[in-house]
Amino acid sequence: MHRSHRYTTKLTWTGNLGSGTADYTGYSRNHTIVTEGKPVIAASSDPLFRGDRSCYNPEELLVASLSSCHMLWFLHLCSESGLIVIAYEDAAEGTLQEDADGSGRFIEVILHPVVTVYEAANMLFAKQLHEEAHKKCFISNSCNFPVKCEAVCRV
Repeated sequence: MHRSHRYTTKLTWTGNLGSGTADYTGYSRNHTIVTEGKPVIAASSDPLFRGDRSCYNPEELLVASLSSCHMLWFLHLCSESGLIVIAYEDAAEGTLQEDADGSGRFIEVILHPVVTVYEAANMLFAKQLHEEAHKKCFISNSCNFPVKCEAVCRV
């Protein structure tokens, strides 16, 4: 059985500095992203592309989405299997390749989760659950580039 889920967001450009896009350097790339009932996300482009360094950019949000989805699946699988996790961190990184014409694409994202489990005997099982979580991640399954997981488990 297949089920469909629908997600909506509202994006609003907030970067009109008075003359719209009349000049490439005369407007801000800032915008907001909102989903009903949730805090506003201040976003912009990467500073390399004239963006605001203090805001999230789409590339960071993509990497964060992959990291978050993997973690949520991993914790779900741990709770179902009785594996007790007491801490989880990830320092995920993505590599974007830019072409001469300005277009580009992600060529890889690597997740680096560091998981603390309650009992040493469960460390190998935790690694196996990372593999399973990786297979189930909705966001990773939607990407056309490799998403790798280099997990570390500790007690």
